[in-house]
Amino acid sequence: MIHRLLPGPIALLTILALLTLWLDQAIQYPRSREDYDSNHQPDYIIENLAGVQVAYDKARQLLFSADVMTHYPAGDMSYYEQVDFTRLQPDKPLVHISADYAEFDDGKDIYLKENVFIIREKDLDRVTMRTEFLHLIPHAEIAKTDQPVTLVKMDMTVNAVGMELNDRTEKIDLKSRVKVRVNKRQQSTDRSLNKKPQTQPNQPKK
Repeated sequence: MIHRLLPGPIALLTILALLTLWLDQAIQYPRSREDYDSNHQPDYIIENLAGVQVAYDKARQLLFSADVMTHYPAGDMSYYEQVDFTRLQPDKPLVHISADYAEFDDGKDIYLKENVFIIREKDLDRVTMRTEFLHLIPHAEIAKTDQPVTLVKMDMTVNAVGMELNDRTEKIDLKSRVKVRVNKRQQSTDRSLNKKPQTQPNQPKK
């Protein structure tokens, strides 16, 4: 288990939970068609979806965009393509989340799929997480995956298979095949900078 690899608050689940509620309130959904096959056909499709949620008391902005949103009435499922989430807040690091696809199951579960990136920008302390699948459970404040995941922080790279992130405790549990690699080139460079220059021995005079 790696504690506080993403120093907190992590805010990933908070961002997505707020965006889920905001999307439900902000989007004026079209009326459902009466002639669709509810098992196979969407009742509406929205292209070039984008929006901003502003919390003036915290000077926070949550930005969301997607190329396409498709809603199916069966199960109240929403599917998004090329999704991007960004949190902007003066006293917090910038957090950017992107994925090729996302599924929203009535706000109870969120599934991010293919090229899932989570980037937390903070000067030199930049943290990047990449995986192909991420299951978000907003009410439990948990994000998990059974797929390979890569975490990069400064000169450290962590690879693992399977991960569970708890937003309440700010802990990351890496499940198996955990490998930690430190950039040796950076280390060797640092050592060379700290070495004192060698002096040549005095040559005897002729």
